[in-house]
Amino acid sequence: MLDILYRDDHLIAIHKPSGLLVHRTGLDAREERFAVQLLRDQIGRHVHPAHRLDKGTSGVLLFALDRDTAARAGALFENQQVSKRYVAVVRGHPPAADVIDHPLVRRFDPAERRSARADTLPQAAITRYRRLATTELPYQVDRYPSSRYALLELQPETGRRHQLRRHLKHISHPIIGDATFGKGRHNRLFQTLFGSDRLLLACTGLAFRHPLSDTPLQIDCPLAPDFTNVLTALGWHLRADGLSATGDS
Repeated sequence: MLDILYRDDHLIAIHKPSGLLVHRTGLDAREERFAVQLLRDQIGRHVHPAHRLDKGTSGVLLFALDRDTAARAGALFENQQVSKRYVAVVRGHPPAADVIDHPLVRRFDPAERRSARADTLPQAAITRYRRLATTELPYQVDRYPSSRYALLELQPETGRRHQLRRHLKHISHPIIGDATFGKGRHNRLFQTLFGSDRLLLACTGLAFRHPLSDTPLQIDCPLAPDFTNVLTALGWHLRADGLSATGDS
């Protein structure tokens, strides 16, 4: 059963677990479980995803309950009228806060490449981030005798595919658990130390105006237990006033 975070007559939001695809895709043809299918079976009616999350990303996933609402909600995302908040564990100690303004070339699914015109021009992509906590582990992974990691709050202002993962790689602070854009040695260290084999990226909140009533709507999502367990092992914890950690900076 999927955890339902919000529901009204037109919208429904769930907490998507890491490892679950939103819908069928040629990128993972062998997968047989999808959020669209599971939610449809759970509530007994068709649902339409308003946006997407990568398979490895957990957190808030919004659906519409009819096609008209789906078109309206999708337009909010396309027109950058949705405030999105993510949390990620990354390699290294990035600055306390910064803006990543780095255009990205559009990426396509295999099926899309057969039907869509490839656009090779980079698209504008902007991500704001704030460092919440840092730590240093006494394990040599690269050429240094210890390994540094940080907890970040991320706010993408655009919605390019894999934007957060690609942007963090661009500034040399890839997300832990990212098999495509990350560092395998650091991913394996987290598997060994903490039993973590997931992408440590989660969407913890969406804020927007309801596509039909135009009233403000904020949907928050707690971190999944497998994500929280890693933070606890690193000495980081949640407080009522937000994320903080022992020895944070």
